[in-house]
Amino acid sequence: MFSPPAPPAEGPPTLARRCDLRQRPAGRMVGRQRWNQLLFAHWKIDPAVLQATLPRGLYVDTFAGAAYLGIVPFAMERVRPAWLPPLPWVSWFLELNVRTYVHDANGRPGVWFYSLDCNQPLAVAIARRFFHLPYCHARMTASFNDGTIHYECQRRDETARPCRYVWTPGSKAASVAPGSLEFFLVERYLLFAADPAGRLYSGRVHHAAYRINSPRVSAFSIEPARLAGFHLEGEPASVLAALPVDVAIFPLVPATQSSP
Repeated sequence: MFSPPAPPAEGPPTLARRCDLRQRPAGRMVGRQRWNQLLFAHWKIDPAVLQATLPRGLYVDTFAGAAYLGIVPFAMERVRPAWLPPLPWVSWFLELNVRTYVHDANGRPGVWFYSLDCNQPLAVAIARRFFHLPYCHARMTASFNDGTIHYECQRRDETARPCRYVWTPGSKAASVAPGSLEFFLVERYLLFAADPAGRLYSGRVHHAAYRINSPRVSAFSIEPARLAGFHLEGEPASVLAALPVDVAIFPLVPATQSSP
């Protein structure tokens, strides 16, 4: 039987802490990239179900008592080390992640990834080796026709089924209000990762605040969540699209783990 961990000493993240993480961190960035054609689809999940999947030292982050699982397809552009220009055939690729929202014992809110499908083998190798992230090789395509994005993903796994996402972003985009559900879901500037030995790490990113809109979605798949071990039913509780953002990547560093 699952035994929930003791609550962290600092408690859940405060709104001030969530807002503070939007500020550019100190130190030198290690990479640059642009995120484009972003779609955020989220389903409500029992917090206890998610907590049972998390490594020691992380706690489910909730909004109004609910936890969320997200499926996020998008395009990675101009990806490169901070000291190099983008390279043809290497710096542009696609990514689709399955994620939830967590915080550590110090009340720092962030993202925990269950999987990240990607069609750039070099990116998969680097992310696995240096960022301890569960990247997966996939065949992926995306096209933009008459204002509609057609996005397909087939993980290179014999148990995986093809995924298809089709959406038309809304015509009006705006930043989200601190304290809103939209702010909780998209305004995340810290990721957590664990190495094979269970050691916990965190890494910061920085970009301008998202400008989001309400897309019209005509096709979506829950297959990536199934591959991560989750059973989703019905329509997403929230569907958002975002305008592109230029992103600075900062080093992964060891994170302090709390007692179970």
